[in-house]
Amino acid sequence: MTEQSSLPETETTFASLNLADPITKALEGLGYEKPSPIQARTIPLLLEGRDVVGLAQTGTGKTAAFALPVLSNLADANQNHKSPQVLVLAPTRELALQVAEAFNSYAEHVPSVSVLPVYGGSSYGPQLAGLRRGATIVVGTPGRVIDHLERGSLDLSDLKYLVLDEADEMLRMGFAEDVDRILSSAPKEKQTALFSATMPRAIQRITGDYLNDPVQVQVEGQSKPAQNIRQRYLQVAQPWKLEAMTRLLETEDTDGIIAFVRTRNMTEELTTKLVARGFAAAAISGDIPQNIREKTVEDLRAGRIDILVATDVAARGLDVERISHVVNYDIPHDTSSYVHRIGRTGRAGRQGDAILLMTPRERYLLRSIEKATKQSVEEMQLPSLDEVNASRRAAFAENITQTIAAHDDNEELSTYRDLVTDYIAEHDIAAVDVAAALALMVQDGRPLEASEPDLPPMNQRGQRKDQHGGERSSRPKRATKEGHATYWVAVGHKDRVGPGNIVGAIANEANLDISEIGEITIRPTFSLVELPEQLSHKQQEALKNAVVGGRKLNLRLDKGAPKSFGSRGTHGGGYDPAQRGQKKKQRWSKAKKRTSYEG
Repeated sequence: MTEQSSLPETETTFASLNLADPITKALEGLGYEKPSPIQARTIPLLLEGRDVVGLAQTGTGKTAAFALPVLSNLADANQNHKSPQVLVLAPTRELALQVAEAFNSYAEHVPSVSVLPVYGGSSYGPQLAGLRRGATIVVGTPGRVIDHLERGSLDLSDLKYLVLDEADEMLRMGFAEDVDRILSSAPKEKQTALFSATMPRAIQRITGDYLNDPVQVQVEGQSKPAQNIRQRYLQVAQPWKLEAMTRLLETEDTDGIIAFVRTRNMTEELTTKLVARGFAAAAISGDIPQNIREKTVEDLRAGRIDILVATDVAARGLDVERISHVVNYDIPHDTSSYVHRIGRTGRAGRQGDAILLMTPRERYLLRSIEKATKQSVEEMQLPSLDEVNASRRAAFAENITQTIAAHDDNEELSTYRDLVTDYIAEHDIAAVDVAAALALMVQDGRPLEASEPDLPPMNQRGQRKDQHGGERSSRPKRATKEGHATYWVAVGHKDRVGPGNIVGAIANEANLDISEIGEITIRPTFSLVELPEQLSHKQQEALKNAVVGGRKLNLRLDKGAPKSFGSRGTHGGGYDPAQRGQKKKQRWSKAKKRTSYEG
């Protein structure tokens, strides 16, 4: 493996990288001007057709580093292939969606290119339809990619480019065997790019086995955020993110806010939920018309809306001075995106606030951000219901004060003052009771104070304290059994799987947080896993078809060991004694046949 020397950063622009005109045009539309170091050093190599190993921290701009040269080559090529020409492997569904969206943005002026994300926890129908139509670029998680390979729905025979993104994270999650199977299934005559934050022995092995004389490119992390931006994070389980954000919005002293999410669908979903909770919010994403984008940004600038829900692409170049807070509703996989996001606040020398909502499973991304920026992110606590209600009372009182100040000399206020005075005299009722009734009218049936059950706080390791002061761990082997059931899966020691393999597959395929996966017991031919008792039908189907160690999990509820096995029996995966007897006879019959054949 050879080492690529650094290019002088001042001499490199996207215009000087010899990308195809449609790609350069897309970059201009997105406001991209100067490539990051990993982009400046990697793009020329990939355009030349070299295999590349990119060593860079999460968030140095790796997606564009491989997407731009691949798309540039595709833009100049004949697109008559029915099967995919590009396969990108990513460790999580979130990263797969993010990479797919980036490809779509860069390929805006290459209509012959289609991008299809494939990942667990989603319906097979749209994925199968997309593959039948002939997706040019497939971005997927290892488990679902193998599933499509085994179904025959994914054909790699025309593959020209293969990318492994966050390769070390993929291996850490237990996908090493899956990655090997996919790489060995791909044509030898292809270009391969591998990106990783570290270079462990497993990555070195993959590089030696599957890459052709690769060039190694190593860069440091991106620039630091401004010192006048206070960075904080709140660790919260995925289902409680909206509640957490609502409490933050009600208790923080905010002005304008940008909330960042990963996908354009999520911009609409979060905006709808915030508006339903009484916030003035609007969404922008990369596919909205420019005139609507400009009007939405102007509404934010003028104070007609207070919250802008945006994707990274949509917020590029956005400069609104009144932004007091940036909320990372979805943590970015790219450190440069994080730095760019929170740079939307703290403008014109003002103090800015950046808040990151992070699930326990995403802690590794927080560590990557802190390592790359060389800055620590302060942990914050979820505001309690008492704090939320105190804030609501204060806001209500402030509205009264502002209304009186704004209309004290106004004839309309005098009219209402006379009306209330007459009402008090006529009904002989205290003024405070009249004011309370008017306040209730203003609320229009909406309770002033919140009364939802409070969320148990999380400590730094992602453990929730219960009502008795104990802890519920998010680590697989220490999860509480409450609300869980034991499931049987068809992989065990003989398949050379460990807990990490099973956790990685289940988390990705069923879209479960790691904290929801309980104790795992691995036996010779099967394993027992504690999972939420109320798995949806969609999740159960996904886990039946998920592949670990080359075998489908065939997940089903465990029925326990037959009573006739006594205390020494093991869980039998749901067979009753009669079934077991039949299985034993079948095995004995097969053994006799083999003996007679060999004889």
